[in-house]
Amino acid sequence: MTTPPFIRLHPADDVLIARAQLLSGATVEGIAVKGMVPPGHKIATHAIAAGAPVRRYNQIIGFASRAIAAGEHVHTQNLNMGPDKGDFARDYAFGADVKPAAPRKEATFMGIQRPDGRVATRNYIGILSSVNCSATVARAIAAHFSRQTNPAALADYPHIDGVVALTHGTGCGMDGEGLGLQLLERTLAGYATHANFGAVVVVGLGCEANQISAWLAHSSLREGDNFRTFNIQDSGGTRQSADKGIALVSGMLARVNDVTRQPCSASHITIGLQCGGSDGYSGISANPALGAAVDLLVAHGGTAILSETPEVYGAEHLLTRRAVKPEIAEKLVGRIKWWEHYTEINGGEMNNNPSPGNKAGGLTTILEKSLGAVAKGGTTNLEGVYEYAEPVTAHGFVFMDTPGYDPVSATGQVAGGANVICFTTGRGSAYGCAPSPSLKLATNSALWQRQEEDMDINCGEIIDGSSSIQEMGQRIFDLVLATASGEKSKSERHGYGQNEFVPWQVGAVM
Repeated sequence: MTTPPFIRLHPADDVLIARAQLLSGATVEGIAVKGMVPPGHKIATHAIAAGAPVRRYNQIIGFASRAIAAGEHVHTQNLNMGPDKGDFARDYAFGADVKPAAPRKEATFMGIQRPDGRVATRNYIGILSSVNCSATVARAIAAHFSRQTNPAALADYPHIDGVVALTHGTGCGMDGEGLGLQLLERTLAGYATHANFGAVVVVGLGCEANQISAWLAHSSLREGDNFRTFNIQDSGGTRQSADKGIALVSGMLARVNDVTRQPCSASHITIGLQCGGSDGYSGISANPALGAAVDLLVAHGGTAILSETPEVYGAEHLLTRRAVKPEIAEKLVGRIKWWEHYTEINGGEMNNNPSPGNKAGGLTTILEKSLGAVAKGGTTNLEGVYEYAEPVTAHGFVFMDTPGYDPVSATGQVAGGANVICFTTGRGSAYGCAPSPSLKLATNSALWQRQEEDMDINCGEIIDGSSSIQEMGQRIFDLVLATASGEKSKSERHGYGQNEFVPWQVGAVM
């Protein structure tokens, strides 16, 4: 059977999605196409009056900025957020779609059990910097143990995945008691205690706002054999500090290497859900397929974290309906309101998205992008809402408030406990996330063919008609288990992960 050149997502939709490039005069559902429509872009199924809402997924994705003829390309030239910039009534219906839990299933992966009961998917040593000023020393320490430039350093320690420096551009010039410092402290604490780190060394300068001693106290952290801290100003300067850090790590290697992988319940897997470089196919292929994998993981007792609050804007009502408690739904709505205020006082608005690349791929408004983005969260109940980098303690599907910028968002998820990242992309994103492996899910086959060396799975088969969402969800779930068991992702093979540590920086830089 011939695959039709378009996709209809819901009987009530005002638009169809081009499966391939459509030329003027082509026919879709008996309607003649007017002008060229690129792959992943929208075609009007009927005449739409100026100002009328336009639906995709049977949800409003914007309003016609002028009259649109049947068969016309629907995009930025004739669709926008409307005069109220997307501020229209939404039915939050707290808890209306909560459903009984699915029967519990039991899958296993080969994980690393820590003495305190935590389970890791990787076994790294982390070098963290308290402030931008100590980043060079942190990187010098990690570089000494690089398997590319100094393979002898870890030659006798095959069970260590590597020594990675996670540095950042903040830690000073900030309010010593403000939200920005609180977020940084929480993020660093989440990484310092992450199960995927067998040991951690933290390097400070000594005079920064983010004092290591205060951070330890606020985070209830104490030094030990596999967790050490020091300041450059107390250690003789740059070279001597790097030597000191190398010596500390060298003393940890034998202990960190002393691990074996063993069968562990999939309930110990926490996936951070990400999408970047999205296109018109993201909400049709990779995102719902990842959602199907999330449903499988939740049925096995695992956890999935949906984030990127500005990129669920306009679709948050689909999440509040799944909240198991009213206060969970109220917290999500509260975070949306916080973002509306935050963007306003910074001279922006919530429709700063889609990006130019998203628009080239067929996405027109943040409402459209958000409706596709929430599909990554599957269909199970919403069990909790967390602030940025908070430890995620609930099992099942949860939400974490983060920016939409992928490195910042994923950094918060990992700080919260994510030990795997699943990242959908339609335009082609290059990304990794040490110490948690990141899997790339391509939304279309053209991207897969163009950038296969960066993509771990091709969800474009759904668009092509050769795979279903449920079949692809099972493949993603199986790949998550294999990756959690030690199989390297494409981004790990390329060495991504150290430059993508980006804590969320808010507040004035002083």
